[in-house]
This record gives sequence, structure tokens and C-alpha cells, in this order.
Amino acid sequence: MTIRTRRSLAAGAGTVALLIVAAACSSDDPASQTGGSESAGGDLTVAGPIPIENLDPHGAASLDAGTQLAARAIFSQLVVSSGPGEFEGELAESWEPNADTSEWTFTLREGVEFSDGTPVTSADVVASFERVLAGDGPLAGNFGGYAAAAPDDSTVVFTSGTPDAAFLGKISSFFVTPQAAANEGFFQEPIGSGPFVVESFEPGATLQLAPNPGYWDGEPALDSLEFQSIPEVAARMTALQTGEIDITWAMPDDQIAQLKSDSNLTVENVASPAVFTMWMNSSTPALQDPAVRRALWQAVDFESIIGSLYPETGTPADSPISPAVLGYAPQEPVPYDPEAAKAALDAAGFDYENTVIRWQFSQANFRNFVDAVVSDLAEIGVTVEPMEKEQAVFLEDLLALNWDMNLQQLGTQGFDAATNLGRLYTCEANRIGYCNEELDQILAQAGSTSDTAQREDLYAQAIEIIWDDAVGMYPMFVEQPYAWRTSVEGFEPVSDGVPYFDEVTVSGD
Repeated sequence: MTIRTRRSLAAGAGTVALLIVAAACSSDDPASQTGGSESAGGDLTVAGPIPIENLDPHGAASLDAGTQLAARAIFSQLVVSSGPGEFEGELAESWEPNADTSEWTFTLREGVEFSDGTPVTSADVVASFERVLAGDGPLAGNFGGYAAAAPDDSTVVFTSGTPDAAFLGKISSFFVTPQAAANEGFFQEPIGSGPFVVESFEPGATLQLAPNPGYWDGEPALDSLEFQSIPEVAARMTALQTGEIDITWAMPDDQIAQLKSDSNLTVENVASPAVFTMWMNSSTPALQDPAVRRALWQAVDFESIIGSLYPETGTPADSPISPAVLGYAPQEPVPYDPEAAKAALDAAGFDYENTVIRWQFSQANFRNFVDAVVSDLAEIGVTVEPMEKEQAVFLEDLLALNWDMNLQQLGTQGFDAATNLGRLYTCEANRIGYCNEELDQILAQAGSTSDTAQREDLYAQAIEIIWDDAVGMYPMFVEQPYAWRTSVEGFEPVSDGVPYFDEVTVSGD
């Protein structure tokens, strides 16, 4: 029997498998399991690349990497994705779709409690799901037309107006909170059923956690877990090498060789579902024409930029989604040809003199990449204004379409194209000012069939439209680099850049 732990799920997250919609799925009973070792596990300090600004996993920051990182420590998911089409239960003991996958019934694991001792029931699941829908944040885009019901304390039924074979991938980003989460101020000191409890939280600075003694999968061995925000890359690398922090990830490639030479550190790259994604706002007058957007793409020498800046972690992309994701379909790369790009812009009547493209991003490690792209576009007379924003402002402006170009490292939750393409590229989502009714129809079909081959074919059609219309530029597939001190034991890197820590211990340096 395979013992189910969060760590075992995380370790398998990079595997690739065919999508299987099973008649019923289940995970092992954790009754005989224990958490970490019984000896004291030490104090662990972590600094990821994105600050934790918000602990609410249901609202506008629901899919923000910082919020997801905190949520995995504080709350529990119904199911966890361990690869395309591979899922294991967390709060859910089993699940079953109806014949056309328009209804999914989940049975909850018995005996799970929130950290205040109250039981986790189906009513909490329904209340959490309704908060997601009411909040109208990024996660809500996965669940248009859905409703949830609790026929009894241990059963939850999710119903959609249309078939949805991709539902498990979508729900793997969903966290369950108590019904009291609707109260104002709840998420300053939230109560969850995850492995850790909140001791203090300063948004954008520090999140201090303690082990949850009542955690259903066994109390973590750590004495404490602290997340720090260190936005400057150099400062974060120094903090790792001096022992101020114990684990970090998403390091710049030019730092990896130096980190590998430090005998006090372990450095490892893992395959990732992430893609450097440069959306172009199709509602911006200067960018409404696909020919203009494609010309801008053609004007940037991405292959040289990637080779220079990302020799350790970057590979030129040929699709908006990673090869690790179900639905990946390679496209013909856009060739670098600045002369052809300039000619295409001229033919389209591009107004060089009066057009300034506002390009927003939020992570300091993007700066060199941004500068290189801005330089290439300047070579053909296109003016781009880089706008580095704090994460909270970036997210607010992202949803408000207050940008012309937007850069982010975009993953695919659940390793299923439905949670990327199906959520972000529809007319209803209006995430990039782009609307294509033909694309909408294809994405709707792809999300409503349980036939894997048919889904892959439909996503290939959708990707071709997105690529040819140059809805964005998709320069690079990303490997995820991690580094941790040798005093850290039991840490498993994960492909999505949102690791778990309940199996980790820290020994003396």
C-alpha cells in the first residue's frame, strides 16, 4: 500500500500521464499514518520569489503564487493534482462523476478538523465554493454555471449546466475554509485544516506559522515555519548562503552556478508547467490588429535572449502551454526577422511617434528580460515603457486591463489546458481584451468531453488560433530551480513552484 502524504503528491507532480476520468477514485486511509519524526524538527525559514500579500484563497488573489503558497500550508484542498489526469484525495476520500461529467459527487474524509477543533463538513466546502463564485476572482473563471450542494455532512455535489471532464484539474486549486471565512478580518488570522496554523501575518513581509497538532495527515515535525518576502534577488541569494533563509526557488540562471559551488547548498531543477507569457491587450487601439501583434513578436530575438539569460532553465517555447500539460500542441516558431516586422508594422499603419506600449510586470527577476525585449523593439522604432509594480497593484491592474503588455510566468493548474486556455482566453473571461467566438466554441467543446483524444485535438485547434492571432508572445518554457541548505531534510521540489513543507525538518548546521 502506498502511504498518502502531501509530500508523496508533490514528488509526483512532474509526471506526465494520460487523462483518465475514472468511475470512482479514492486515496488511502491515513488513520495509521504519522507526520514527521517525533524529534524536534527545527525552525524553517523560506523566501519564495513572490511575496505573500493575501491569505484569502477565494478572491482576487486566489491564483497568485504567494497566496497559493500560504494556502497549501494553512488550508486543505479537496484533491491534489500529481500530473496530467492524475489526482489524489486530500479532504476528499473519493469522488465520482455522472455519465456525462456534468455532476461530480465527493465523499469527505472522516474525522478531519479545523485547527480550532470544529469538524470539516460538506457545508464548509459549499460555503467556500460559493465565496469563490461571489468573489469573481481568477479561480471563479473555472466554474461558470456551477453550483454546489451538501446533501449530508460528508457529501458534496458540484453541478454544471454542461459536461466538464476537466473538473478535477480545476478543483485542485480550490481550498476549503470554515463558513466563518465570510466574516470581515478572518484572513488576517485564518483558521484552516492544513498542516500549519497562523501565528502572525504582515502582508508583503512575513508570515509566521506553527505546526497544527490536529492536522489530519500527522502533525508536522517542524517547530516553526516562516515565509519571508525578499524581493531583491541578490538579497535573497545572500540570505540563503548566510543561512538567514533555508529554502528558495526561481533563482536567476546567473546565480545557479555559484549556488551549486556552495557545499552548504543543494540545487536542483525540475520540469515545470510554466511558460513565460507576454499577453498583448487586444482592446488597446494600437494592438487590436493581429498583424501588429505578430510583427512585435517577430521583432524580438527571443532565442538569443533565452540563451544569454536563461541557459540553465529556459527553452524556446512553441505553444502557450507546456509539454507537461494535457492539451499541449507544438506550433511553428515565430522567426526573428526585424526587417519583416518593421515592414508589417508599416503596412498596418502603426503610429510609431504617438504609441507608447505600457508593459507591466511584478517580479524583480524579470528586469533583465524586460530590458532585452525593450531594446529589440526599440531597434524597429517601437517605444515600450516597462512598469514594474508591487504584486497587489499588478494583480489589480491585470484584472482591470490597465496595461498594454503583461508579463508573467504562467502555469497551468491541474496540468490540464482547461485551467489555462479554457479559463483565460474566452470572451466571457475578458482577461486580455481578446474575443474570438470560434475559439470560445472550441474551448467549450474541449471542456465538455471525456474523450481524451478528442480533447487533445480540440485544444490543438485552440492553440493554433491563439498562436496565429498572436494573442500574446510565448517565448519560453521554464524549468523550476530550487536551492536549499544541506541542514534541510525531507524537502521535495515541485514542478508548479508552490512547495509543501509538512514533511521537512531542519538539523543543526
